[in-house]
Amino acid sequence: MHQLNETHSAELSSWVASANEAGTDFPIQNLPFGVFRRAGSDEAFRAGIAIGNQILDFAAIREAGIFEPQVATTVELLCDDTLNRYMALSVDAQSALRRTVSQALRDGSELESTLSNCLVEQEKAEFKLPANIGDYTDFYTSINHATNVGKLFRPDNPLLPNYQWVPIGYHGRASSIDVSEQNFHRPNGQLKSPDADAPVLAPCKRLDYELEVGIYIGAGNDLGQAIALDDAEQHAFGLCIFNDWSARDIQAWEYQPLGPFLSKSFASTVSPWIVTMEALAPYRKAWSRPEADPQPLDYLDSAKLRKSGALDMKLEVLIETQAMRDSNEPPSSVSVSNFDQSYWSISQMIAHHTVNGCNLQPGDLFGSGTQSGETADSVGALLEATEGGKHPITLSNGEQRTFLQDGDRVIMRGWCDGPGLPRIGFGEASGTILPALPLNK
Repeated sequence: MHQLNETHSAELSSWVASANEAGTDFPIQNLPFGVFRRAGSDEAFRAGIAIGNQILDFAAIREAGIFEPQVATTVELLCDDTLNRYMALSVDAQSALRRTVSQALRDGSELESTLSNCLVEQEKAEFKLPANIGDYTDFYTSINHATNVGKLFRPDNPLLPNYQWVPIGYHGRASSIDVSEQNFHRPNGQLKSPDADAPVLAPCKRLDYELEVGIYIGAGNDLGQAIALDDAEQHAFGLCIFNDWSARDIQAWEYQPLGPFLSKSFASTVSPWIVTMEALAPYRKAWSRPEADPQPLDYLDSAKLRKSGALDMKLEVLIETQAMRDSNEPPSSVSVSNFDQSYWSISQMIAHHTVNGCNLQPGDLFGSGTQSGETADSVGALLEATEGGKHPITLSNGEQRTFLQDGDRVIMRGWCDGPGLPRIGFGEASGTILPALPLNK
């Protein structure tokens, strides 16, 4: 796990004035990566770092030729239209770039006049997926979510016996993952009501969101070579906010015996920014397992994990309806939870994923699974909040929802903070539901 260094100091400030404003997601202690270009242009997409309300443009940095040769070689990789080649670098090489960029953006930097010409306003940019996601695995790491959902379908046995022994996951569809501001049509699929003799093909009626953390893989491993638990985070590049949209009625009919399929593959949304594992170092927490629960097998347990394997990362879901937009009302906050309650850690996910010899590759994405707290206002899906659609939730403008309606926009946010620590954020992962397309008969 990354150690604290000069780039984490809460005393740092930037000559980019907006990076010093209270409440910004992107102070100088953050420096997350995204891939962008100026909106409406035919420019090539390239990498940038968020700083305040600006983006530090690596293509412009390359043209300016201001960094020493070793760092300039790294900058060249950041002129690609994905971050994959940069993600594959060693942790030391990535840390060296972070330190260089941090020093260049600090108050008093001699590079201010040059780098001020390498900034692009975020509101004038458009984004694409920051990585070519070769493979996507969705985990199920929140025991609160697993228990809540289990109670809906198995009241007498909500938590299956393997849950407390193995990080559960399934291989998902990467092609339908897109960046924030994703708009997608309500999915069609087979639906079967309990009293029907046969299913029908129809638009989903029980569309839901899932509040998740996305984990991007950095350096990979060779086929057949497992990654040890205490080395696992050397293979994690960074985190994002992730909405794994779910069609609950399609899912209920198709998921047995092999799990989710069309109920999950129609859309997933990520925030445009990846906050690196190094930036998250000050927000680590001790990881623990209740004494009454089975303790992890040796390959999923260590002193290092117990000391700092968890992450204090706040998560929020908001819903904006068409009526809210028409009335110029703000979206309604419906849930606030925290990634620190995850039953399985990032390092455990990586170690377990590779224990059979599976090879991970730079840019692969893990979903954490829906992150739910212990209270009704901290659950990460409407399926839980409404107890399977039985009890609607009421939004701030008085509207009610059991599941999502056409025109609804779901916004997810995440941030880390703490006493004496700066607030760093992940930006937004937002998506809007369009009406279903006509069925092909």
